Amino acid sequence: MTNPDTPRPYDLLTLGRSSIDLYSANVGRPFEQIEAFNAFVGGCPLNIATGSRRLGLATAILTGIGDDQVGNFIKHFLEQEQILTNWVATIPGTRSSAVVLGIEPPDKFPLVYYRENCADINLNLDHVAAVPFGDFRAAAFSGTAFSKDPSRTAMFFALEQAREHGVTTLLDIDFRADQWFDPRAFGVTIRAALSSFEIVVGTEEEILATFLTDKEQLLIKHQQISAPEIRGNIDTAIQQILAAGVKTLVVKRGKDGASIFQSGKEEMKIPGFPVEVLNVLGAGDAFCAGFSYGLLSGWDLYKSVRMGNACGAIIVTREGCANFMPTYEEVMAFTAGYEGL
Repeated sequence: MTNPDTPRPYDLLTLGRSSIDLYSANVGRPFEQIEAFNAFVGGCPLNIATGSRRLGLATAILTGIGDDQVGNFIKHFLEQEQILTNWVATIPGTRSSAVVLGIEPPDKFPLVYYRENCADINLNLDHVAAVPFGDFRAAAFSGTAFSKDPSRTAMFFALEQAREHGVTTLLDIDFRADQWFDPRAFGVTIRAALSSFEIVVGTEEEILATFLTDKEQLLIKHQQISAPEIRGNIDTAIQQILAAGVKTLVVKRGKDGASIFQSGKEEMKIPGFPVEVLNVLGAGDAFCAGFSYGLLSGWDLYKSVRMGNACGAIIVTREGCANFMPTYEEVMAFTAGYEGL
């Protein structure tokens, strides 16, 4: 990360998805028996921006919304959270994205995306060019933003701009198989971008997806798009990411916490916080928010990842993602019941 004393007006820019999230109001009920949904907001970059803002960072988001009421819903939430919306583009001829989720704890969370001609995937070079990257200390990208053009090219351009202005670059791998014309294309694209990222964060499955070569390696049960099963050699995949030039790789391991990998160093294991799971969706984004807060506050990697683990543990006990991100005070109260940070 950049020096915490760098005089830049904003801490973190997130780039990519934003959506209205419709979550089952009938927790535990099979999807076909759901009678009502609660309306929240979501999308990996929006969740990270919200979580980071609630912890105390000055955050902004580059995303696209349609000229529709759903877009108004999303932007209103961002403004209420005091997230800078200068680069939330209203894109004519598109629709704001939507997600529908069933909640069947502990291990069934069927997920349906509505992203045909969605606004955020239509972010283009002009949208990126309008962002003053030199005003930010760090930028967090999500893998899904690379899934289609014009967003894909816009993200590569944003990476160039970030590096040119000395902005620390972080990738949340964010593998969503059904957002790619071929799941193997995800790996080809992300591998092309890896050398531009200083920090990469992902689950073991997402790291394996980065090197997916055979569709048979991928299995999705109960339409759990965000939690696939992927066969492969995780140790080899980790070393390949580091060999690409990534300085720090953080592997999220759920209830087991997370691990930090850096070239030439031993794996550093950071314990998690055992909790009873209500909804796993958004846990990884909460992790990135907490992790980013720690690093941009000048904390070391261990404490920053521990902060990420705490935020992820809190969010899995709650109903949704962005709307339920914890504040700094809530995280401190939560960790006080364990061994702290």
